[in-house]
Amino acid sequence: MLILHYTGMRDGLAALRRLCDPNPPRVSAHYVVFEDGEIVQSVAEERRAWHAGIGSWEGRGDVNSRAIGVEIVNPGHEFGYRPFPEAQIEAVTALAGDIVGRHGIAPRHVLGHSDTAPLRKQDPGELFPWFRLAAAGVGLWVPPAPFQDGKAYSPGEEGPPIQAVQALFAMLGYDVQVTGVYDRLTEAVVTAFQRHWRQDRVDGVADASTLKTLRDLLAAR
Repeated sequence: MLILHYTGMRDGLAALRRLCDPNPPRVSAHYVVFEDGEIVQSVAEERRAWHAGIGSWEGRGDVNSRAIGVEIVNPGHEFGYRPFPEAQIEAVTALAGDIVGRHGIAPRHVLGHSDTAPLRKQDPGELFPWFRLAAAGVGLWVPPAPFQDGKAYSPGEEGPPIQAVQALFAMLGYDVQVTGVYDRLTEAVVTAFQRHWRQDRVDGVADASTLKTLRDLLAAR
């Protein structure tokens, strides 16, 4: 797998120092991409890096043992989330293309940290241009479905339709239980999906646009 993150710290050098700190809590990544496009490799690809924490995709945990982690310098939602500069996106796209090509990583295994840990993480967030990577042959992507009228499901709802929604997200790979209750985890999963694949509105509501985009992704996969 290839997991993309943002650093979520005030500046890139502070993030790099933390990622290279040998003292607990253990945090590291294989690569750091700075805003000017500079790439620093801090862990060899064949070694485990501690970038993903507790998470899951397609029913399998221990993401660190089977993923290359790329940290993209950006202050994140806590410190002033902002668009990623062009030089940085070009560098991430080239690096990601090289990694997936050499390791044969499937498009459905190119993910954001929030996809594998939706209750804990938001990165790389709704400003990250996943479509740019897809245009270069990296990652799973379909055009987001336009906003349209139709049933929308939201937190607190229960019943068979919620089971169906949860089952669809689980089919894509998210770690969500099919309980029939639109609980906090379900809301977090929908939010993570929107941050990655339907970025124009991130609200945790499974509206018609979100569900159409999800079905299109499942068909494309």
